[in-house]
Amino acid sequence: MLDAALHVTNDGTAGLGWGVIGFGWVARDYAVPGLRGAGGRLVAVADPDAGARRQAAALGAEAHADADGVLADPAVQAVYVATPNHLHRAAVERAAAAGKPVLCEKPMGATLAEAEAMAAAIRAAGIRYGTAFDQRHHPAHAAIHAAIAAGAVGRVTAIRIAYACWVDAGWASDNWRADATRAGGGALIDLAPHGLDLVDYLLGEPVEEIAALTQQRVQRYAVDDGAMLIGRTGSGVLVQLHVAYNCPEGLPRRQLEVLGTTGQLLAERTMGQTPGGKVWRIDGRLGLRAPLPVEDAEASPFMRQMGAFASWLRGQGNPEAFSLTRDLHTMRLIERAYAAAGKRPCL
Repeated sequence: MLDAALHVTNDGTAGLGWGVIGFGWVARDYAVPGLRGAGGRLVAVADPDAGARRQAAALGAEAHADADGVLADPAVQAVYVATPNHLHRAAVERAAAAGKPVLCEKPMGATLAEAEAMAAAIRAAGIRYGTAFDQRHHPAHAAIHAAIAAGAVGRVTAIRIAYACWVDAGWASDNWRADATRAGGGALIDLAPHGLDLVDYLLGEPVEEIAALTQQRVQRYAVDDGAMLIGRTGSGVLVQLHVAYNCPEGLPRRQLEVLGTTGQLLAERTMGQTPGGKVWRIDGRLGLRAPLPVEDAEASPFMRQMGAFASWLRGQGNPEAFSLTRDLHTMRLIERAYAAAGKRPCL
């Protein structure tokens, strides 16, 4: 039914009709340009903020104050959910009831219980669902994935990721990421899911064991402003993640390292919403550094993600690109990391 309903553009290609629930800066600045870049159409937007609705209308979308209008629109063939974390469950459950496929921003929910309830609704409705882990769609990370598979560093022994930024209490007019009841936590729940999912993508296996420490060191709010996680995959690869809201933007705060028995892959400034960055392979014998070629290096990871989701809905592309089981596992790892830290904010 999806293929039959696809809009056909003037050049003969099919474009997926998208509805967006939650029109903040991620949706506006990254997801919508991404879905359009992938050949999709922005059909309708729901947001309670009048200013957000005006911005959506200026882009040619039907603008609604709540999700009902978006979900009732037959031209909406897929829904992208980009609300604050605590509203993910309601939006996904309503979309599932309407029979709409959903791509939902990470984390799945503010709590594991919310994510499990979402999963039950998704399975009961029989819709397709994906969590928006854009890092697995970054061109540089695709190149690293291929290099690992080709044996470029031998047997992988460890992955280290630093994904940090500066988010003070006044970062936004409504900084819900600093509110435990809406975010479900702080830097750990916001940033660590990206790293955990990326490890799964790069290695083809998930982190199984995990521990963590959190901090409330710099920012004046009730959630963690930094965390250090350590983990191990089933085959024994060690994983270290440093995530933070207390790292100055001018520092080298976005770095990915893959260490192996014959070399190392080093990526700088690839973690994030934008393309680019640099990737090197470092020889394990002589320490010589050479650039790792990255195909389509300037392609937006959001555009690649939206295109992959549309292809997946058609039964094309990588069948493993989206996985509800995998996403639930990531949520369980986050829950276990907070339990290990012993300092989860009150929800």
